[in-house]
Amino acid sequence: MTNSGSSTGRGSASARERLVRSTQELLWERGYVGTSPKAILERAGVGQGSMYHHFDGKAALALAAIERSAEELWASADACLSGPGTAYDKVAAYLLRERQVLRGCPIGRMTHDRDVACSAELRRPLDALFDRLRTRIAEVITEGVRAGELAAGTDPSALAATVAATVQGGYVLARAADDPAPFDAAVQGLLSLLSAQVVTGRPAPSTGPAGRRSVR
Repeated sequence: MTNSGSSTGRGSASARERLVRSTQELLWERGYVGTSPKAILERAGVGQGSMYHHFDGKAALALAAIERSAEELWASADACLSGPGTAYDKVAAYLLRERQVLRGCPIGRMTHDRDVACSAELRRPLDALFDRLRTRIAEVITEGVRAGELAAGTDPSALAATVAATVQGGYVLARAADDPAPFDAAVQGLLSLLSAQVVTGRPAPSTGPAGRRSVR
């Protein structure tokens, strides 16, 4: 009986994981309005009973999926911002990291969905992620100023907000053009501006976007 119960528990956990992962994928592809419970169940390969065993409904499942996506995005960003090198190197690593540009940001796209924007609960993990990201970037820039890597007059908060806005705006422009080139151009422009803040006498950083890997 113990083995049977353990197997049932593993199956339940697996069903919940498939539901969350499938909802993450569908929200990225279709948005909240376009993601129906039926589509989630079909993608996850589970029955309706499994969904309502783990979640009260679509909104609760979507919240779990958005929270998961936000945590995954944060982990990827923080790995770049906590990496080796100067403050410039760390911000550049974040800007140039691999992205599926033409699919858009899995979190940023949610902000365009009216149902999400109108729900304080669904919007909460989005706001939290962007706040967390801007704060971390500002910390990196502050460290660079203190270390003498960046000019003393550099405004960490303003520059962090510019980095976040450039990434999200770049996604929108690239999707509108069906071409990652506008995203690359935005990143190159921002890196050029950031390189101007690098203290004279330090190695001149590369400002080109060639290092960014776009996955279509």
